[in-house]
Amino acid sequence: MPSDIEIARAARLRPIQAVAERLDIPEEALHPYGRHIAKLDLGWIEGLAGRPDGKLVLVTAINPTPAGEGKTTTTVGLGDGLNRIGKRAVIALREPSLGPCFGMKGGAAGGGYAQVVPMEQINLHFTGDFHAIGSAHNLLAALLDNHVYWGNELGLDERRITWRRVVDMNDRALRSIVSSLGGIANGFPREDGFDITVASEVMAVFCLARDLRDLERRLGRMIVGYTRDRKPVTASDLKAEGAMTVLLKDALAPNLVQTLEGNPAFVHGGPFANIAHGCNSVMATRTALKLGEYVVTEAGFGADLGAEKFFDIKCRKAGLEPAAAVIVATVRALKMHGGVARDALKTEDLKALGKGLANLARHVRNVRKFGVPSVVALNRFVTDTEAELELVRDYCRHELGVEALVCEHWGRGSAGTEALARHVVELCEAPHPLDGRGFTHLYPAEMPLWEKMRTIAREIYGAEDVIADQRIRDQFKDFQTRGYGHFPICVAKTQYSFSTDPDLKGAPSGHVVPIRELRLAGGAEFLVVICGEIMTMPGLPKNPAAHQIRLDENGQIQGLF
Repeated sequence: MPSDIEIARAARLRPIQAVAERLDIPEEALHPYGRHIAKLDLGWIEGLAGRPDGKLVLVTAINPTPAGEGKTTTTVGLGDGLNRIGKRAVIALREPSLGPCFGMKGGAAGGGYAQVVPMEQINLHFTGDFHAIGSAHNLLAALLDNHVYWGNELGLDERRITWRRVVDMNDRALRSIVSSLGGIANGFPREDGFDITVASEVMAVFCLARDLRDLERRLGRMIVGYTRDRKPVTASDLKAEGAMTVLLKDALAPNLVQTLEGNPAFVHGGPFANIAHGCNSVMATRTALKLGEYVVTEAGFGADLGAEKFFDIKCRKAGLEPAAAVIVATVRALKMHGGVARDALKTEDLKALGKGLANLARHVRNVRKFGVPSVVALNRFVTDTEAELELVRDYCRHELGVEALVCEHWGRGSAGTEALARHVVELCEAPHPLDGRGFTHLYPAEMPLWEKMRTIAREIYGAEDVIADQRIRDQFKDFQTRGYGHFPICVAKTQYSFSTDPDLKGAPSGHVVPIRELRLAGGAEFLVVICGEIMTMPGLPKNPAAHQIRLDENGQIQGLF
């Protein structure tokens, strides 16, 4: 038997034209993908440039735990709540990746009565954007190896080729491979490997591009390897950016879908939140800002990774100024940060909860450093006790100076986020920004690269310092002298802790952040600083979500959550 939510999902889906009408989008501006999905015409979007922007609201969270926080669900719930109280609100989300969908995480379209739909299509092939990104990435890989095969005019050092191939699946067997085996007709054997598509720099470039011209420029600046004298070789040197842009032309148009309550949502792009900036596309966000009074978007993982990159990379590159931030937490997750085992989370434990609140406190104080007012969305679970909820509310109000509002959007839809929506409007409409400063970045663009990384580690992670061997330090200096010193830093580290140790919960202080590797993203225009053990090609768990996904006797997809 289908659940109540499945029945609601099937019954409430509106034609995409009806959803578009709520934003005054004419039918001729839509490129439909079936009845319930459409892309917006890029030419029509250009005509919106003169309109004023709405208010931008970021949804972020505490460090994630296996207990679950519900960041995407809260993003959808808040968008629905804002519409419920009469505001013209638009949601802007990332597209899910097939790898996590069939792996450990499952789908990424929200949950309960706070979902974007049609959920099955969004979680699977959707409009083919990820396939286009993977194709463009692998075209560049093919052109690179072809260039070497036909004489290597650019003098690429095969030991210093950095451009790997991608596939949108968790497949650990492809992390490290040897390519071009089988004889001279197949090229020259070399070490190679695959990343997951969402870790591709093409994805990061795609999500930061303002238009097709900017996309082509950024693609051309991507670095694929180095010559023997360490000179970078770019996609433009290989004459690849034109064909890559052609593959991405249709994909760059934002995707319009709806929530279960029929409210408009853009779902577009999806860079890895570790190796890239973890936000939906600038195209979708800027379009939404021209169409709505409020735009609710999210950033990947906890605020230490997601919000910091949203503020320092996406907002800096796109000229965005967020009006407010929502920090999602759950009693369950806070108890885990306080030391409670996963199988004991149903039991009231005020002492552990109090200890775990240190994690939430640091995130609230970190967001304040950017001059953005915030509110805590306490995503309620049925096992939460009134004493636990009151402890969090009291701590936030008296110790942190923010409100913590209990939300029940999973089971009640927009009725469960009405109070949160009203408070967010109050924050956005307040006459004076936090401390009178307004939005600011953590560091100025002219700060040296090494000092930018040190600033993030100290100010956001609570670390004493960063450490790196001489080779890494020399790379920082080299990138600085080569003219990349104005790039922001994109930290790749575990999402589970403020440190680089995923088992170190709460709010550790005084630790050091070891830097393992640097990757220059010339097209995305940021420096990736890899700290600790981070995989750009995930593996499947022992019991992947794929084991539960199937078609029922009526041809309906089951197990895709």
